[in-house]
Amino acid sequence: MPYLIILILSLSFISPAYAHDWHATQGDIIEVDLTSNTQIHKLTCMGKEWPFKKDNNGTIHGWIGVDLKQKEGNYPIQWVGVNAITTDHLSINKGKFRISRITVDKKMSSFDAAAIKRIHADQQAIKKTYAMNVDIFPLFTKASIPVEGIESTPFGAQRYVNGQAKSPHSGIDIAAPKGTAIKAPLAGKVLLVEDMFLNGTLIAIGHGQGLVTLYAHLSKTYVHMGDNVQAGQIIAEVGSTGRSTGAHLHWGVRFNHARINPRSLLSLSSKK
Repeated sequence: MPYLIILILSLSFISPAYAHDWHATQGDIIEVDLTSNTQIHKLTCMGKEWPFKKDNNGTIHGWIGVDLKQKEGNYPIQWVGVNAITTDHLSINKGKFRISRITVDKKMSSFDAAAIKRIHADQQAIKKTYAMNVDIFPLFTKASIPVEGIESTPFGAQRYVNGQAKSPHSGIDIAAPKGTAIKAPLAGKVLLVEDMFLNGTLIAIGHGQGLVTLYAHLSKTYVHMGDNVQAGQIIAEVGSTGRSTGAHLHWGVRFNHARINPRSLLSLSSKK
């Protein structure tokens, strides 16, 4: 009899068969849902914890970010409750990314030791913002595009600078006239305003739950570190600072450190 009791108790913690099959592409933020009376205290996938929230109808919504270079394949999504774990299934597909070639001055493609040191410091300053806490829950709100223009370089494009392969493009470039107003796509807190070697004048805004947006090559800024901004508020103007071949906005998104296609923010549904 004691063995039977132990077996019954153990079975209550075993994950059931996949409840849902979800599909995403490299660079997506995917919204996953769970209808359950169980109190959920953790949502995990790909070795990370992800934010979740219950709506007024009792449905639990979770958000998972798929990095630009996340390996294709199948991954378990686990909703961890007090007495049980519900397991869903996430299938990640390879993105279709184009080739992008640009030509710049040699000084902006071949770097001496001093330039490399500065680039590294710039990168570290940006990375620090990804772990900064902002007490907002942004993901029930659909974002708006920060500036209207022509998408000159899409997310994930394999970059070749002066014929040499570089890192894939981790944001989107939107070409627009110099001085065009840039608006915050979501409410947030300004985490960084700095002039950088490659990115030019850059702003990083934290929106909560590990969601950070980046704005680079700016000609003018209207916010300072620590400022709270509202959705639609003008934060800067389009420019061509740093390594740039013309006036444009580089718009980047990180979610729990994952490199995300900014257009994923534009397609998230709005729920109450």
